[in-house]
Amino acid sequence: MAILSDYEEDDQKQTKTPEPVKKPFNAVLDSSDPLRFLQTAFEFVASETDLFKTDSVVKDVNGLVRTVKEKLDADERKRKEKAVSAASNGATSVKPGNKRAKEDSSSSLPAQPAVSVKEPEDKKEESNDDNKKGLRAPNKGNGLDMENYSWIQSLQEVTINIPVPPGTKSRFISCEIKKNHLKVGLKGQPPILEGDLYKSVKVDDCFWSLEDQKSVSILLTKQDQMEWWKFLVKGEPEIDTQKVEPENSKLADLDPETRSTVEKMMFDQRQKQMGLPTSDEMQKQDILKKFMAEHPEMDFSRAKIN
Repeated sequence: MAILSDYEEDDQKQTKTPEPVKKPFNAVLDSSDPLRFLQTAFEFVASETDLFKTDSVVKDVNGLVRTVKEKLDADERKRKEKAVSAASNGATSVKPGNKRAKEDSSSSLPAQPAVSVKEPEDKKEESNDDNKKGLRAPNKGNGLDMENYSWIQSLQEVTINIPVPPGTKSRFISCEIKKNHLKVGLKGQPPILEGDLYKSVKVDDCFWSLEDQKSVSILLTKQDQMEWWKFLVKGEPEIDTQKVEPENSKLADLDPETRSTVEKMMFDQRQKQMGLPTSDEMQKQDILKKFMAEHPEMDFSRAKIN
């Protein structure tokens, strides 16, 4: 019996499965290109083992690779959409000339308060379209509401309203009106509003006043009273002058000649907006047609008309 046991132990040693050979795998994972790492790993496994000789395993691996790639592509699309959405909804930066005046510790004047102007709900969608074109829709006064002030206009004048701390005295106000420049603020503090005007003004016909010791009102008389201003001072956003709506009552107050000029200008603006000829262009076309009708013997086929 002992002899038989020795034989059985010898047989077990002879039939023992040989230990598999271990081969090193060298690959570096690049976070920007993980698929290349997986491809290298699969190629190594395929060359050194029999794993991929089974069709079902190959299909499972291919499906896994497709799933991972689709997930990465979907994540990349979401990231780009978020970036585009954040860029389109970015806030407009405030120009240095429009910053709120800071409190001066050496002055007895109160600090300039922040002024918040809410945009009407019915104009939000319209304003978004204007911002895409680099223009803003005008406010109800055909001007613009800024952070620290607002302004409105007619064809003849521009009126500016600047809030100041309640109780401010007129002697604390500093207002310099020049032909092409405006500077307004509280003495001893940085200007609330300063910059070159859109167009020149008649200085002798301009003035300012303190309203109820809480706001400064400035009246500027335009030099050219046949044009709408696109902005008050250089550096602030432009308004879309095609959306300016003058009051009918003010048109009725004008003398016949001025009213005719204003109505002509408004007509030309509407024509340009629709891509149609202006009144001057229509008049030139009528003169040309009349001349051609009076001279049928002339050949105008090669004529260049400016």
